[in-house]
Amino acid sequence: MTLLRRTLLASAAALALTPAAAFAQDSIKVGEINHYKRMAAFAEPYKKGIELALKEINEDGGVLGKPLEFIFRDDQGDPAEAIKIAEELMTRDGTVMFTGSILSHVGLALSSFAAEKKYLYLASEPLADTLVWKSGNPYTFRLRASTWIQAAMLAEQAATTDAVKYATIAPNYAYGTEAVEAFKANLKMLKPEVEFVAEQWPALFNIDAGAEVQALERAKPDAIFNVTFGTDLAKFVREGGDRGLFDGRDVYGLLTGEPEYLEPLGDEAPEGWFVTGFPWYGFEDGTPGKIFVDAYVEETGETPKIGSVVGYMTAQSIAAAIEKAGATDTESLRMAFEGLDVENTPIGTLHYREIDNQSSLGAWVGTTAVEDGKGVMVNWEYKDPAAYTPSDEDVTAMRPAE
Repeated sequence: MTLLRRTLLASAAALALTPAAAFAQDSIKVGEINHYKRMAAFAEPYKKGIELALKEINEDGGVLGKPLEFIFRDDQGDPAEAIKIAEELMTRDGTVMFTGSILSHVGLALSSFAAEKKYLYLASEPLADTLVWKSGNPYTFRLRASTWIQAAMLAEQAATTDAVKYATIAPNYAYGTEAVEAFKANLKMLKPEVEFVAEQWPALFNIDAGAEVQALERAKPDAIFNVTFGTDLAKFVREGGDRGLFDGRDVYGLLTGEPEYLEPLGDEAPEGWFVTGFPWYGFEDGTPGKIFVDAYVEETGETPKIGSVVGYMTAQSIAAAIEKAGATDTESLRMAFEGLDVENTPIGTLHYREIDNQSSLGAWVGTTAVEDGKGVMVNWEYKDPAAYTPSDEDVTAMRPAE
């Protein structure tokens, strides 16, 4: 029995020293917290984008000679659950940092946790301006273009029309309220005579579309700014279309052009709305965007969503920061993210600003249409965020003293 025991122990030790076992045991772990069940339409493509980037990174030798690994956890869209998971990832699972969150109120909770614990957080998706401005902190970085940036792009187009009376509809939480505030501020700067005659604030994912459409119609606006998304958007589009709310009115839609939300509408997709989105089907051969689309389709058998490209660049950003840092401790990673350049992303080189930890990812804007029974964006262009960002002086004044 002693000889058998020794033989088994020796075999186990030999196995542990094989390259595959060593590779698995010595990975660099990153925590990923998101609403995988509650917001599967966005979160699943986002996860697949991360997995594609990880495959490419690890096939190229990983980072610092080690494989990069993401630990995916579902927070049910609950800020308290997200913080609990973040604590576990940091103290139990050995992650070097964490990322994720789609909903802004969850992202803000995670950002507060990061600041308190001095633990690095890359907010991949939450759009609320507060995240990097009024509530910004040295341990939170953000990938996606903010509500201010995207609303400013839409306001620029709105200012060129004859519309004066505007109504807004947005989910009643941080993302929605800040998006409306940003659109109003930017449009008034460009066209001071505009007035806002109605504001509707449906509960997130619990819209009474009929009542909302009636309220907007009663206000008789010239144009509408829409911030609803997901199932709320689908209900609003269908009810508004049936009741003629959009007839003869300009409509501006934040996120409405994203495939996650536009494609499920099929031939019911709105036509003629000016929106932000992700026209993956329109990229030219040889461009960074088309290279990403082709790789994603080949890997997954699916066409990409905006979540796909966000997930992909999330993993790319983290890998680039670790390589730049040459280490995985929090302070080295934090300093590496400041001013970080990420090469070969779907938009080219991505940069993280030192002044507010915000990336240089812009947004695609264009007009909705229905082609072959599907909602698409036409006459679109990619806009760099620089022209729509507040001045460095204003950003510095908004961020808390560090």
